Amino acid sequence: MEQDTICALATPNGSGAIAIIRVSGKDSLEITDKIFKSGRNDSLKAAEGYSVRYGTIFNEEGVVDQVLITVFHSPASYTGEDSVEISCHCSPFIIKEILSLLVKNGARMALAGEFTQRAFLNGKMDLAQAEAVADLIASETASAHRVAISQMRGGFSSELSAMRANLLEIVALMELELDFSEEEVEFADRTHLRSLLDETLAHIGELISGFKLGNVIKNGVPVAIAGATNTGKSTLLNAILGEERAIVSPIHGTTRDYIEDTVNIDGTLFRFIDTAGIRTTHETLETIGIERTFEKIREASVVLLMLDVTRPDNFDDSINTLTLKIDPSQQQVIILINKCDLILDLPKSGKGLIDPDDIDPILGKYVENVSEYATSAGLSPIAIIPISAGKHLGLDSIKKTLHSICSVGATNSNSVLVTNLRHFEALQNAHSALTRVAEGLESTLPTDLLTQDLREALHHLGTITGAITTDEVLGEIFSRFCIGK
Repeated sequence: MEQDTICALATPNGSGAIAIIRVSGKDSLEITDKIFKSGRNDSLKAAEGYSVRYGTIFNEEGVVDQVLITVFHSPASYTGEDSVEISCHCSPFIIKEILSLLVKNGARMALAGEFTQRAFLNGKMDLAQAEAVADLIASETASAHRVAISQMRGGFSSELSAMRANLLEIVALMELELDFSEEEVEFADRTHLRSLLDETLAHIGELISGFKLGNVIKNGVPVAIAGATNTGKSTLLNAILGEERAIVSPIHGTTRDYIEDTVNIDGTLFRFIDTAGIRTTHETLETIGIERTFEKIREASVVLLMLDVTRPDNFDDSINTLTLKIDPSQQQVIILINKCDLILDLPKSGKGLIDPDDIDPILGKYVENVSEYATSAGLSPIAIIPISAGKHLGLDSIKKTLHSICSVGATNSNSVLVTNLRHFEALQNAHSALTRVAEGLESTLPTDLLTQDLREALHHLGTITGAITTDEVLGEIFSRFCIGK
């Protein structure tokens, strides 16, 4: 492990009252002492841990800023090393100058996630807890915050450690059998092993099953906005987000690729995906966009199918197309009949325009017809909602419907949820290996083969907490962190 001293801005760039610059490493106190003056005669190394000193940072030209220095002594710090946090005024010039002075005096700029990586390497936390730090920083809802806090405190790691300890005991006994194979001695009770396997497999199975909910809490419920061209999909996205995120145009095929953004609706994060309009086209870029649209529709938990009230002849085609692209057992559909504010402008079947008193009955008839056709096509929409995305009418109904079918607000605060894809894949691999062990016990497989599968399961569980890891894996994990954390 590197023993050099690193530094970085720990607070976000931009305007503010205070910025915090973090320094960590064996020479962090001495390097900071070279650029810091206070009213005391002793050095920062002599300061008590968790103490704060007031003074000035200076360069060759004079005072740079008046600052507060917080001192942390190894091992009682975030990284487990001697560390310093410099609280200065949040001026881009001041921040740049202090970092420059630290580098000139022997520190170097930290890499992304390097402080947390050192905390892991110094035994301050395991790998699952370290990854939870990044999740905590990125949490946008109470549920995401709760799950990240639980993992950072070691809830998930404790469960994994208990499973690994039980399996390690069994492996040790089985390998002892191999040492005495000629004497045909059985150290590992097969009945106890089978019971332990069943218990572990069930536990891992629960963690695997919880990944879908955990992923939703962390990344948001994926909601695809789909439909024919020019039905108002981009207008709806902008209305839900409250900003002009997508380009809106009356020209068909304006949206060539999907656009994503998230919205917190009553404590649940939703990831809305505005997709390219679906139509037959020979234009190359639009065709690629439509193919990506179908991919995003298949990935979504909820699909908002947009219909244009001014083009009722297209309703059936839109419903048929969507029915062929989704899995009704896994995905939920909400049909939106858009542009309802334009009904008054539509001609009646006879002469003249529609009377305002006829709007509700007409909308009711549209909803009834759409419901009947959707049912006959094999589609069972959760709701059919008349809206006007351009006039922001019906948005509350959409949000209430989404929240009612996808709310994660009632998540048990004591439950352990898997939110990390790396952990999910490792659990799947461990489950597969233990399943082979269970099958091997039934067929009285030789002890050495059972042991090999048990060790494979232990390996996969160990990669989650970092008991088993590589520099390549660590580099990939911590590169996703922000610099300064």
